[in-house]
Amino acid sequence: MSLTNLSDKEEEQVARPDTPVSSASDDSFHSADNDDSSPVQDGEKSQASTRECSEGGSESSEGLCPDVPVIEPDGQDKTKSDASLTPDTKSGESGSLEDFGIKLDKEEEEEEEDFVDEEYLKDLELSMTEEEKEEKKKESLTHKEKGNTCFKTGQYEEAVSAYTMGLRICPISFPKERSVLYANRAAARSKMDKKKEAIKDCTNAIDLDSTYLKAILRRATLNEETEQLDEALKDFQQVLELDPSHAEAQRAVRRLPALINERNEKLKEEMMGKLKDLGNMFLRPFGLSTNNFQLQQDPNTGGYNISFQQNGQNGPNSQ
Repeated sequence: MSLTNLSDKEEEQVARPDTPVSSASDDSFHSADNDDSSPVQDGEKSQASTRECSEGGSESSEGLCPDVPVIEPDGQDKTKSDASLTPDTKSGESGSLEDFGIKLDKEEEEEEEDFVDEEYLKDLELSMTEEEKEEKKKESLTHKEKGNTCFKTGQYEEAVSAYTMGLRICPISFPKERSVLYANRAAARSKMDKKKEAIKDCTNAIDLDSTYLKAILRRATLNEETEQLDEALKDFQQVLELDPSHAEAQRAVRRLPALINERNEKLKEEMMGKLKDLGNMFLRPFGLSTNNFQLQQDPNTGGYNISFQQNGQNGPNSQ
């Protein structure tokens, strides 16, 4: 019989030959308990999978071999599993964001390293006796002294770390001691030119002790250095409320108002320049510009009159 005389069924069998069906699943994530294959097949499949992983495999080989140890950046071997995404809280401290696979930039990493979990300290203190609190306070003071020593020798990063450790140990029920730790860390950070972080530490210190003149003065200086003049003036005024004879604060409250006015005038000129450019863009299609309009202030009422001029002729005034 020729091929052209085959029936439809026979023709289909010729065009599409039988393919043997394997009883074993190709999904490597299926466990042996769910596989209907024989023990021999299981062993063969496991060996084949092991060989594929050891030979390097493709980019997806990591997904095919979930039990192969993954080398972490710190050199430790960890099995890639959901458990590796859970932070270690046995030490009593919450895990970092990187424990959850969240990447941080350099500034965020530094902030994460120096982070102090105030809420955690509050909860921890609920189960502490008065003796334990005193012991924790004494321990935090040793870290403060270490930070002071590092600060004096110019080891500012080590000083920040020591003050941070003290803050993580000192109980919340000792606000004066915690205020000093924050203020000292602000001093070290300002030496490292981390003025933004130093201002935050000063604010934390002042929140814990509103009469802490040294912290207020440091924040005032940092605010002026970062051109936050209004905030600096308020801080220097607060210093004078606590110490009316403070010479530096007296000079600052005389100096800063003029600088603030100068800055505001500069900002006003910049804003008017941008508004003028915007007005010219809309007036240009009509053959006009903002030069055709003059703004004059009435000395009696304080209001403004806008006069229109075209070809040297004064137009009607509007107010």
